[in-house]
Amino acid sequence: MITRRVFPVGLFALLLGACSTLGRPGLVASSSRVELSPAAASAIAGDMVSRLAEHVGPATGTIILKSDGSPFGQALEAALRGWGYAVATDQRTDQKAIALAYVVDNLDGTILARLSTQQLDLGRAYTVTASGAKPTSPVSVMQRG
Repeated sequence: MITRRVFPVGLFALLLGACSTLGRPGLVASSSRVELSPAAASAIAGDMVSRLAEHVGPATGTIILKSDGSPFGQALEAALRGWGYAVATDQRTDQKAIALAYVVDNLDGTILARLSTQQLDLGRAYTVTASGAKPTSPVSVMQRG
């Protein structure tokens, strides 16, 4: 019973640590490999942005986000703006800009979401509900020096 809960979280942590990088070191290309309802995408994006704000501070600069056009990418951009961040989608704006990438995937019915910056990776597992989504794991935080 406990193995069923530990295995997905352990696998998620392994995937989080073993992701290959594209472009600048430390960032992956943004992608949502699962089709989420707007309510689920919004719930996950809102939760992940609130966790991001805990680590980098709310409205502390411009976020450079290259979205894949998915419902999650759109919800993430809206959540970032809701927290007071300026969002640039295709250009570098200034030295204080924070490049942000995301990955959303499905593993055995569990939605795995990750936000990455040059200094920080946040990951969390979710279950889709009728009204959106709810977290099923603690937030995984990896900070780089």
